[in-house]
Amino acid sequence: MLTKEVTVKSTAGLHARPATLLVKTATTFKSKIEIEYTGKKINAKTLIGILSLGAGPGAKVKLIADGEDETKAIEDIGKIIENVE
Repeated sequence: MLTKEVTVKSTAGLHARPATLLVKTATTFKSKIEIEYTGKKINAKTLIGILSLGAGPGAKVKLIADGEDETKAIEDIGKIIENVE
């Protein structure tokens, strides 16, 4: 299991467009992928889950991946959260 803390850099937070891209990316991995924010942990492969976090600009979220491709999953999803507007 791997974890990584990343910061939401989008000025709009994890809104629909980056959340959709995140879900599309997460579903390509076999690993179980979760995002934790303010004590709430969600499945990163569900759009509603990501939107329900309410992670705004500057939010620090924790990525958790467990499985055979966990390293690549954490890397790719972290890049999306940190770089997508």
